Amino acid sequence: MFDPKINREYSDSPAVDFSKAREMKPYLSEPKAMYVGCPGKHGFLDLGFELDPDGKSILRRLNRRAPLVVQQELYFDESMPDMPCVYILSSGGPNVDGDRYRQDISVGKGAKAWVSTGAATKLATMKYNYSGMVQNITLGPDAYLEFLPEPVIPHAGTRFICDTTLTVDPTATVVYSEIYMGGRKYYNGGELFKFDILSVCSHGRRPGGEELFREKFIISPDRANLRDTGVMGGYDVFANVIVMTPPDKMEQIYGRTTPFIDPARRLAAGITHLPNQAGLLFKVLGMEPGPVKEVVREFCSAVRIAVKGVPLPKEFPWR
Repeated sequence: MFDPKINREYSDSPAVDFSKAREMKPYLSEPKAMYVGCPGKHGFLDLGFELDPDGKSILRRLNRRAPLVVQQELYFDESMPDMPCVYILSSGGPNVDGDRYRQDISVGKGAKAWVSTGAATKLATMKYNYSGMVQNITLGPDAYLEFLPEPVIPHAGTRFICDTTLTVDPTATVVYSEIYMGGRKYYNGGELFKFDILSVCSHGRRPGGEELFREKFIISPDRANLRDTGVMGGYDVFANVIVMTPPDKMEQIYGRTTPFIDPARRLAAGITHLPNQAGLLFKVLGMEPGPVKEVVREFCSAVRIAVKGVPLPKEFPWR
């Protein structure tokens, strides 16, 4: 008979530890089916981008554990044809009870990369435990990374925690985006803001260990009204974009970005400086993911123009 307690060390993936996250303590029961972090539920992805001898950016290192999948780099960006583009996929469907993921992405000196997901990340209903993900993103001197995943969609009763560390050289630029929907808006009469908890934390630091900033938001609809003014108000979708870049580029981007509230399109966006001259924080609110993604891409295009001198191409029609 299979005894899961004997096989808990099966995975050679790095540990994903959220034991210090007090907000997740109510959700520590062992799932009745597959246990926390068992094979197939402890995903690991390690991507390393570097320059080859000819000065071309390539995916030099690829290490993966199911259910996270990356096949190979592609070069489809016409405005930056020498930049490798990678899609992160999952062979396991939505995140479920007890899933633990870790994603490590590094971009070496002078290299560049674009990373996204193949589809939206869906968070299934969870009865016992939670789904957690750790991300470590590291950029060397003059490196450039655009990390623009598709939206996260929480189902009713889901619990999710994500902790991201951005370790960025002062000469490098990273664009880190995350888009969260309020739920499955049109499913079974609507599931907006019926999840249990979303805990999202981002840290910025320098390679020497200097801490630059930390932003954390814990969203628990049972404890607070997310429709309040200053929270979500009448909006259903939230986007958060962190840009770490040198100060001169930061001011160019800031000067070209106009905050707005557009009642006709039901969109709003704002921008602020991160502490310690680290970069910028851009936020978007909207009703549907498509228009929010458009605003995020417009902002990311302004970043690319300031840093690389070229805009983002138009999004693929099927995205």
